[in-house]
Amino acid sequence: MERYGRHMKRLPYAADLVAAVAVTAIYLDFARTPATDGLPSYSGPAWPAWVVAAAAGLPIAVRRHRPLPVFGVVLAALTSASILDLTREPYISGGLAAYLVGLAEPARRSVPALAVALAVAAAGVYLGEAVITPSGGAQDAAGPVALVLVVVGGAWAAGSAVRFRRAESHRKTQHALVAERLRIAREMHDIVSHNLSLIAVKAGVAAHVAADDPQEAVTALKDIEETSRSALTEMRRTLGVLRTDGTPMGPAPGTAGLDGLVEEARRAGIEVVSEVRGLSGLSEGTQLTVYRIVQEALTNVVKHAAPTRCGVTVTAREGSVAIDVVDDGPAGPRRRLPGGHGLLGMRERALMHGGTFTAGPREEGGFAVSVRLPSEGEGSP
Repeated sequence: MERYGRHMKRLPYAADLVAAVAVTAIYLDFARTPATDGLPSYSGPAWPAWVVAAAAGLPIAVRRHRPLPVFGVVLAALTSASILDLTREPYISGGLAAYLVGLAEPARRSVPALAVALAVAAAGVYLGEAVITPSGGAQDAAGPVALVLVVVGGAWAAGSAVRFRRAESHRKTQHALVAERLRIAREMHDIVSHNLSLIAVKAGVAAHVAADDPQEAVTALKDIEETSRSALTEMRRTLGVLRTDGTPMGPAPGTAGLDGLVEEARRAGIEVVSEVRGLSGLSEGTQLTVYRIVQEALTNVVKHAAPTRCGVTVTAREGSVAIDVVDDGPAGPRRRLPGGHGLLGMRERALMHGGTFTAGPREEGGFAVSVRLPSEGEGSP
């Protein structure tokens, strides 16, 4: 397969070499063949015809390496051929060179090059047809001039169109890569922040009660072990997208995991009252968004307000999902309000799905997070 790929990469260069030899041979034949239609033809020494033939054809072999120089050399040779009456063909090699200019060169160079080329080509053909070795008047020369302009300009336009499509495809690919990196970053933040917050709280509990209540310390350490294992599993699933396509992937978290989040918060010392209704018909993407928002909101409660009371309400009705996470605030001194990437991540997830996000302190104390998302599927009442 690798050898086949190398052969496919070499194929365009081989085709260019064949085209270069063919064009050169044709022009040499033009130089040797006398006119049979009664029109003037080249009758000078052989060496200028050979030089023109070589310059018109051979540079095509390297047009992919030096598009603009090749275009200039070929154009000069074809113009000389027209003036010398060496040939009356429609600048095929000029079209081949112009295509690569449109394909490989940026517009700031390829557009001026095309304008100069069209003017030079038109002048050369007109001089050869109507002035130096006239076969007719200006009207008779208009046809060949138009044909040459169509060949050269059309080839350039085709190359530019291909270049534009490739650039657009590359831009879309890069945009998708950036979006995927941001998605992974959000996932990693939610996983790490949530689980480390729980671990920190339980470690603090274990350290506080280790001397007076060893059994409670053991329970806290077991919770830390379970939380650590869960975090590692989720991280492996998330980072799996950065590996090969054959890497097995686990299912994305969904609304079925909300009870687990509530239970983890309770183990961290939060008295949680939850109400979850009507989520059975939600799409997988919406379920993941609901899960991550509730996870981050509970993480903020654990980090900034524990121990406290917290209410989690998630309901779906009439094509929308309402998420409300409200806590009463800490029982002791004034709490430190959540900051960093948590609230920003929740806002981004909500806006990405066309929803709304509000968060802030409550007048009666505590903190509230409120999110409204459009649902792609109706939940049961």
